[in-house]
Amino acid sequence: MPCHNQQLNNVNSGQEHPMKQVRFANNNNNSSSSSSSSSSSSVPAVLSNSEPTDATIQADSSQDNVGPQLKLLPLNDQIRELQTIIRDKTTSRGDFVFCADRLIRLVVEEGLNQLPYSECTVTTPTGYKYEGVKFERGNCGVSIMRSGEAMEQGLRDCCRSIRIGKILIQSDEETQKAKVFYAKFPPDVYRRKVLLMYPILSTGNTVIEAVRVLIEHGVQPRHIILLSLFSTPHGAKSIIQEFPDITILTTEVHPVAPTHFGQRYFGTD
Repeated sequence: MPCHNQQLNNVNSGQEHPMKQVRFANNNNNSSSSSSSSSSSSVPAVLSNSEPTDATIQADSSQDNVGPQLKLLPLNDQIRELQTIIRDKTTSRGDFVFCADRLIRLVVEEGLNQLPYSECTVTTPTGYKYEGVKFERGNCGVSIMRSGEAMEQGLRDCCRSIRIGKILIQSDEETQKAKVFYAKFPPDVYRRKVLLMYPILSTGNTVIEAVRVLIEHGVQPRHIILLSLFSTPHGAKSIIQEFPDITILTTEVHPVAPTHFGQRYFGTD
């Protein structure tokens, strides 16, 4: 199991592991002749005309400036449909939660695919030696309350024994700045790879504060993988500018994020 509750022995050793790659959001190296086609393939479905008219242009130009730290799930019709249902204001709450859980599971699975691994040999029931891989142990999840808690079950479904910490960050009533009200992590979080869960990246301020708290507890930014469902170009860029070594994994980068996600998922809208 990639998330077994054991310490990560080689996190601080400086040893790097090969990382499985997914679709990058950075298209700077594409030639001008193919820029239009690659842009359309890397940016998922645009919103209707009722949304800002410059949304598509802004999504294309902003993605090009983010960098390879931002990784997008390989786009397919299944993901497109889930994104569409979640964004549709007429979607019932039951369908919303069902589709959100499916999309969360896809993001979590790909997040696990970014963890370090090593080669191993096992013996099959027929006595055959099989050359395979095993994930390094010593990972944990951290959810940013409250919407991040929606992703916890998806992680537990994949890693039954994984430990999950929590961070509560809210806007200060006077300054309107993100402020940490609560944080609880595994005591050896500094030795672990952290899957930070927050479904919607809008401004990025909440995530930035959460990463700062993790750093204060000894976690290195390069050991943090941020799992998100939707991101704005500004949110992703703000996080990466602040922490260039962090990895962000999401399904879509678009100027208009479904900020109603938490209310719809927990039924508080």
